[in-house]
Amino acid sequence: MKICHLTSVHPTEDIRIFVKECRYLQKSGFDTYLIAANSDTYIKDGVKIVGVKVEASGRIMRILKGPAAVYKKALELDADVYHFHDPELLPIGLLLKNKGKKVIYDVHEDVPEQVLSKHWIPSILRKSISRVVKGIEKFASKRFAAVVTATPTINNRFKTYNTNSVTIHNFPITDELISEELPLSGDKKTAIYIGGISEERGIVEMIDAIEMVNQKAPITLTLAGKFSPESLENQVKKQSGWKYVDHAGWLNREQVKSYLGQAFVGLVILRPEPRYMVAYPIKLFEYMSAGIPVIASNFSLWKEIVEDSQCGLCVDPLNIEEISEAILWMSKNPEEAKKLGQNGREAILKKYSWENEAARLVELYKSL
Repeated sequence: MKICHLTSVHPTEDIRIFVKECRYLQKSGFDTYLIAANSDTYIKDGVKIVGVKVEASGRIMRILKGPAAVYKKALELDADVYHFHDPELLPIGLLLKNKGKKVIYDVHEDVPEQVLSKHWIPSILRKSISRVVKGIEKFASKRFAAVVTATPTINNRFKTYNTNSVTIHNFPITDELISEELPLSGDKKTAIYIGGISEERGIVEMIDAIEMVNQKAPITLTLAGKFSPESLENQVKKQSGWKYVDHAGWLNREQVKSYLGQAFVGLVILRPEPRYMVAYPIKLFEYMSAGIPVIASNFSLWKEIVEDSQCGLCVDPLNIEEISEAILWMSKNPEEAKKLGQNGREAILKKYSWENEAARLVELYKSL
């Protein structure tokens, strides 16, 4: 079966799209292609990556030009199944379906909910745009061969549109991030946050908390990721706690592994946005897979995972003192913290591995 994944937005070697789905599908015997905007054309791990040029200034022009370029290349490849990953490509999915192709829509996020917190959309328009997006998703999804969703909450909605809707969790690859390195010892210790850096993801609170921590113990907060928007970086650098922060920038997967191997705790302290409270945070599971304990927001879903796995502590993400106390506890109780990290690792092996999810994705393809 010749299959083709499509994205006009994500990086070429996106973790979910390329590292997990495309590579595993290729390994499982499918002839796998990936069309990506503004990428080079090359082969990696057997996956044939096809770049298309999208010359667009600004988000709106990218949304208009990207799908057209991806569609043109998709027709040239003439695959049996097309699997797309961006809501911008919904019209392209419908066009391919009308060409007699089997089409899968991979829903990474609850897009209508996400629209409500997009800073670049005028607030007065967000509710109307959210309703329009939801209507388009409903109309299109009914016509696709299948829908893949990243969480059960998202799947509950899409099941009402398309009965062939399945959840493929974004769990970590079992051995990708486990390191033989030991956490930093001595007087200096490192807490880590890996992922997109934004106000909604708790950057302001993390910096304030690490400042409070350093009144009692010398601990560095390592940030690995890009700021969104970029102007936020200059804003948070004005916080007095920034002097305790090491911003490593964007890291590749080997670098992520190395940094995780040097941390004594991983932070995933997102603010209580509705879309976050029902999402499965990949960073939580990546910390667990690396064998380090976690400090996570006390959302009901997240708390259930952390407490069931006994892998860390949950805190009020808006309570600076509570966050700082949790970091200090991890630092002052290394043996207990190590056990929490081991528990998280065991939970990944038993319950939260990508390998289990990938097997279900392969079965979906075979059913087509």
